[in-house]
Amino acid sequence: MPAIESHAFAGDGLAGEVLAWGVPRLRDLPWRSHRDPWVILVAEVMLQQTRVDRVIPKWRAFLDRFPDPAACAAAPLGDVLRSWHGLGYPRRARYLHETAARVVELGGFPDTLEGLLALPGVGAYTARAVLAFAFERDAAVVDTNTARILARVNGDRLSPTKAQRLADSLVPSGEAWIWNQVFMDLGAQICRPSPQCDVCPISLRCTWHRSGNADPDPAAGSAGVSQRQARFEGSDRQVRGQIMNRLVRGACNEADLVESVRCDAERVHRLVEALVSERLITRSGPCVMLPE
Repeated sequence: MPAIESHAFAGDGLAGEVLAWGVPRLRDLPWRSHRDPWVILVAEVMLQQTRVDRVIPKWRAFLDRFPDPAACAAAPLGDVLRSWHGLGYPRRARYLHETAARVVELGGFPDTLEGLLALPGVGAYTARAVLAFAFERDAAVVDTNTARILARVNGDRLSPTKAQRLADSLVPSGEAWIWNQVFMDLGAQICRPSPQCDVCPISLRCTWHRSGNADPDPAAGSAGVSQRQARFEGSDRQVRGQIMNRLVRGACNEADLVESVRCDAERVHRLVEALVSERLITRSGPCVMLPE
């Protein structure tokens, strides 16, 4: 990880307090030593709805196989999905494959918010993350962790527009890379769903903390803050994952899938049709398989 210059502590108020707390404690995450937008994009897409400890080995393996957009774009989508195997939400892999092709067409990554948002599957969070972490532009990145801080400090539930506007107002000019990393770490380590307010560097500025952490927690229901997911066991999401897991091993027909996932034929057929429509699997006669 590159050394953080002392000027990162410049300024006063909330930003100075957060940076003074966070820079010495910055988590040593492997993508933080990179500024390549492809490397950053792969990390950010993988980190959506997936824990850091699961992402690190998959991120390294994926980049070994697809070190740049050209390598990813040249590979069949099926190979990208096989490399993605184990992370779940395979649409993310398809979007990466499509984005790689688009970046090759463009001759390089866009370096504006508008240009990044035009890439397949790249939304507001991911576009700003690439701007801040690859291009070091003054962009505020609002994820689950930072949204939780913003809502609690503000003392009210936040709409997406208000959360982004508040986040934008906090970014110290020229310090977006380190600011966003530290702010995310503060949410991931301290301002958690069950917060550690006694060690938070900005607890005295936090409206919710000053209220005695009274119910309701303003983070609950705020834009960007994760809500409890529906039960996974027995869900369509689980069966979709099982179908994809089986097809990683090779093509098969629907009867084989029914036996493999131990689910009724009607449900398997419905989910297979959905996966085909999403271009995550294909048909060839009676067989289904990953795209080639």
